[in-house]
Amino acid sequence: MSDNNEIPFVTEFLAFLRIECGLADNTIIAYRRDLRNMANYFDSAGIANIGEVEGCDIVNYAADMARQDYAPTSRARAMVACRMFFRYLVTERIITVNPTDFVDQPKLFKYLPQELSPVEVQRLLGAEQGEGALADRNRAIMELFYATGARVSEVCDIRLVDLDLRERFVRLQGKGGKERMTPISHTAVRVIGDYLSGGRDKLDRCNSPYLFLSRTGRKLDRINIFLLVKRLAKKAGISKNVYPHLLRHSFATHMLEGGANLRAVQMLLGHADLATTEIYTHVHDQRKFNIYHQFHPRG
Repeated sequence: MSDNNEIPFVTEFLAFLRIECGLADNTIIAYRRDLRNMANYFDSAGIANIGEVEGCDIVNYAADMARQDYAPTSRARAMVACRMFFRYLVTERIITVNPTDFVDQPKLFKYLPQELSPVEVQRLLGAEQGEGALADRNRAIMELFYATGARVSEVCDIRLVDLDLRERFVRLQGKGGKERMTPISHTAVRVIGDYLSGGRDKLDRCNSPYLFLSRTGRKLDRINIFLLVKRLAKKAGISKNVYPHLLRHSFATHMLEGGANLRAVQMLLGHADLATTEIYTHVHDQRKFNIYHQFHPRG
């Protein structure tokens, strides 16, 4: 499939996993190895282009791993990497059909996303104590994350015309070019207003249409926001692996714990499928079980 036995776009995909999904380095190394093995299999099967892969090829790849006596957990992880990779390619419009949609996923485990507690969120949002344009921007970014549950790419793409502080909403550009209107909190309105009234003008050097700008006046990118969240989490003394998407998980879980309707949370997150949102109900249920076992006299 390629001269170095690595599928095209793998580097971009792994960067996406690190920056947007916050996956650990060891996981990313394992996924890279899994995708290289998959590329080797496709090469041996005579598949020259990633766009030629079909559902039957994925099934045959899984069967080939079984024949080679891969452990069930290793096969499951490899299929997770495969599924995520092709989903990424569809999202980025590199391919139009995801061949893994037609393949059953091994159900060895169910991944439950972590989240920050409300107290940890408050510490994180209050960690930026500096003054000046960059500090104003940083506070606005963090408040907007938690107020909307937005993805980091969506925050990067917000333009000035997408924001209406009077009506308290922002237009977000989601996956597949889908737009959604999302309300924002009173606190976020105030903090973003502070950034717009002072800090942003000092950063804008070329009449940029984007809301959040870098030190040089360019559109702020995902890597810089990822590093910002990491820095503020360390400053807040939070020991968990904190990354931008964790604020999205926290937003969803806290909304459900506060009594929000599952369908409403789906709309706020921009999920096409309600099943994707339902994972947060499992997080909520798991927390209830943990509290029960911790505090009940016979728990």
